[in-house]
Amino acid sequence: MDNIMLPSPHKILSVLKETRAEYTFRVAYDGVTDHGQFFQLSIPKVGEAPISVSGKGDGFVEFTIRKIGRLTDGIFGLNAGDTLFMRGPYGKPFPVEQFKGKDLVVICGGTGMAPVKTTLNYFYDHSDEVKSLHLICGFKDIDAVLFTEEIEKFKGRFHVIPTLDNSSAPGFESGLVTAHVGKVPFRDFEDYNVVIVGPPVMMHFAALECLKNGAAEDRIWVSFERKMSCAVGKCGHCKINETYVCLEGPVFNYTKAKQLFD
Repeated sequence: MDNIMLPSPHKILSVLKETRAEYTFRVAYDGVTDHGQFFQLSIPKVGEAPISVSGKGDGFVEFTIRKIGRLTDGIFGLNAGDTLFMRGPYGKPFPVEQFKGKDLVVICGGTGMAPVKTTLNYFYDHSDEVKSLHLICGFKDIDAVLFTEEIEKFKGRFHVIPTLDNSSAPGFESGLVTAHVGKVPFRDFEDYNVVIVGPPVMMHFAALECLKNGAAEDRIWVSFERKMSCAVGKCGHCKINETYVCLEGPVFNYTKAKQLFD
């Protein structure tokens, strides 16, 4: 029987500095992943952490990682050519097939853009498969902005509102993402979906703002990717009431997710 907890070694292909605190690591990987899934990344004798896939292509996956602890400190010390250990992919993905042929609204905050970036890139490359796409992406300040080049690229095909929480800069709106939800024409959509990813408090209030502006509960999807730990339902770290987020999520429809916010 295979050991579901056993990681395998993978070569780091490149490291891109996004901000002072976030780097994107491109890692060799020949398997298949779905949009919104995550891997457990580890360094032997240091630790392990769940990280969402922020990019993928032939022979690689990408992880945009924030430096916040012992393991990420160790990962930030690695370079192209070094080895990173991985197991996965894990998690229920975004239902991208259900998004096709409809309007799509994506609201994300900070590193919450990472789990939805493969979905955004998919519809950028297949723009005929979505009626419209509205993207609201919020960052703390200009120094915290991720994926600058791709945000500019998305502006060419999507309705994009990049915003800074408490400051201003050329090309950016000001205010939290919730301040801009009213600009999305929900009542003009015939069939649509909403994806919200970010800190739990941000997802909670962004979802409420969408409801206030005419969105239906069953059209909203959120990701509890920050709740992950072991990824296989053994440690109980992600359990909310009777729900194991790593097994039933991290992606949930809001009709279920509204009972999971803590």
